[in-house]
Amino acid sequence: MTLLGHELRLLVRQRLMMFALALLTCLTIAALAAGMAEVARQRAAIAAIPAAQAEDIEAIAAWIDEKKDAGSAAYYSFHPTWNAPAPLAFAALGMRDVSPYILRVRALGLEAQIWDGDTFNPELALPGRFDFAFVLVFLAPLFVIALFHDLRSGEREAGRERMLDALPGARNLWRRRTGIRLALLCAALALPFMVAAIVEGVASGTILIVLLVVVSYLLFWVAIAALVGRLRLSSVANAATLAATWMVLVLIVPTLANVVVNAALPVTQGAEIAMAQREAVNRAWDVPREETMRRFYAQHPEWADSAPLGAAFHYKWYFAFHQNGDESVAGRVHAYRAALVKRDAVGRALGWLLPSVGVQALLTRLARTDLSAQLAYQDSIRAFHRQLRTFYYGYLFRDRPFARADFARAPRFGDDPHG
Repeated sequence: MTLLGHELRLLVRQRLMMFALALLTCLTIAALAAGMAEVARQRAAIAAIPAAQAEDIEAIAAWIDEKKDAGSAAYYSFHPTWNAPAPLAFAALGMRDVSPYILRVRALGLEAQIWDGDTFNPELALPGRFDFAFVLVFLAPLFVIALFHDLRSGEREAGRERMLDALPGARNLWRRRTGIRLALLCAALALPFMVAAIVEGVASGTILIVLLVVVSYLLFWVAIAALVGRLRLSSVANAATLAATWMVLVLIVPTLANVVVNAALPVTQGAEIAMAQREAVNRAWDVPREETMRRFYAQHPEWADSAPLGAAFHYKWYFAFHQNGDESVAGRVHAYRAALVKRDAVGRALGWLLPSVGVQALLTRLARTDLSAQLAYQDSIRAFHRQLRTFYYGYLFRDRPFARADFARAPRFGDDPHG
């Protein structure tokens, strides 16, 4: 029997160690299954949008077709937007767990609609949904501690360390034992992940990057275990020291860093922007209509040749002050987004010092479930909303009738506006 086979046989005889490896494998599989189920649920919800949208529009179109009123069509028509999950999203759900991935918008003021589902910077490394990233970042180090805390101290306490060190190739013995344990830990995490990633259609390059992250993160904790082992403490003391190190590096320091970052970079809530926009819209009812239209036309001269308002209510005035309300909070929106990005950048910089934070940030970036992905989704909503406004304004400001057939001409999210 080879030396490697002999070491494996000795390892198999250690029931507690084999139980730990089996438990880590089960936790990994459970986390991957939970992530895949959540992503499947989100994809099913997105796939159901066209049928539901067609039903809603049909109900509105039958009524609008009688009056041919473009303002009513714009007011009552909701248009869905969605943020489809990336192939790797199952492994690190990130902000998809706390931010909307489907948002139905109208041609009215957008800011109140978009900030109702407020976006916030995710906690730098606090526990979130049970997914693969959670198992890797928070639980895997505990299994490293279980397998490595007594690698040498256990032999020393059993009276075999001096004998093993006296054997030829003793250094290779310890390396071999370390490598076997590390390989088994990697297998418990990597093999289930690879199966899930292949099923989800993750690109091979992305799979390779995640596997490198897994190995690197485990190596970091193995190195810490080796450093503690050099102190020649008892196995119990080694385990306690490593557990304390885990608590400090994975929980305490990231939590304190999050508190410090939040205090140093205060960010107002998006709900405050929505409230400010609504207040601007509500005040507009008391502003002379001519003043509202002058302000609107100053920003949008392409509609300035529209017919003057009469005495009766006209939807173009209503939509004009909604857009004025959006523009009144544009500066606050820009500042809020800039603050979120700055806070997120600080969190990522912290990842260079705290591997737990860095690994979580890297996985959410690869899975496109981080703050950048959420802000990109908001940008796509804004671009689509501009298309909606332009479409409906073409009827409102030119007093063109809006019939049933015109609903089919409305922009659809995801379509190329130049296509």
